[in-house]
Amino acid sequence: MQDEILLREDQGAIATLTLNTPGSLNALSTAMLTRLQDSLDALADDDTIRVVILRGAGKVFCAGHDLKEMTAMRQAEDGGKAAFRALFDQCARMMQTIPRLPQPVIAQVHGIATAAGCQLVASCDLAVAAEGTKFGVNGVNIGLFCSTPMVALSRNVPRKQAFEMLTTGQFISAERATELGLINRAVAPSTLEAETLKLAELLASKLGSAVKIGKQAFYEQIQMPLGDAYAYTGEVMTQNMLARDTEEGISAFLEKREPEWQ
Repeated sequence: MQDEILLREDQGAIATLTLNTPGSLNALSTAMLTRLQDSLDALADDDTIRVVILRGAGKVFCAGHDLKEMTAMRQAEDGGKAAFRALFDQCARMMQTIPRLPQPVIAQVHGIATAAGCQLVASCDLAVAAEGTKFGVNGVNIGLFCSTPMVALSRNVPRKQAFEMLTTGQFISAERATELGLINRAVAPSTLEAETLKLAELLASKLGSAVKIGKQAFYEQIQMPLGDAYAYTGEVMTQNMLARDTEEGISAFLEKREPEWQ
């Protein structure tokens, strides 16, 4: 239904989640975070879906937290302290769910992605943006340093560039975001949807169990010392090799035929 704040549309093995509050620039309100969390949790158990696309309705992708909602929280006796902490904890949980999801998640970005909206892009596994999109962690401009968005940003962008974005509040272009590694590519606005779907279809064409294993291993090993990472991924590849579909995939390659995966 179009009046839902978060829409889900499935196209074969690809699920598209659309932030659908364009009037608030798709702000990450408490309600939006709840809906995102519920949808991601449902997708984690959905074996029919191999790739997830995350996009925003209207003129922008996402402008971050809902400042009007946060201002209203100040009416509590503690000045909003408990509500603020609950909001940031809820947001952190949702952001961490994305890399833990079995399926790759692609951010389809247009307009702007600011503050927690930029954090959302950085939390996704892949990102495709329209040329002309602006990215920023600009909370410092209103006296609120983007400390939680910094976590995802600093794990995508080189340290000095991330610090510059955080302390100056200045926006970067889609082209610069590509150079820094925040997004995978910038494309013409007219081809954004098609290019994102093309990438999603390519991922969905791969053996789902292998991608699931690989995504989990990617995020696990990247946090480990070099020796531990090799030991861990060696075991992952061993288990992967023992899978029936992997055996079939290798046999099909050697026999120069299409694999018959189950």
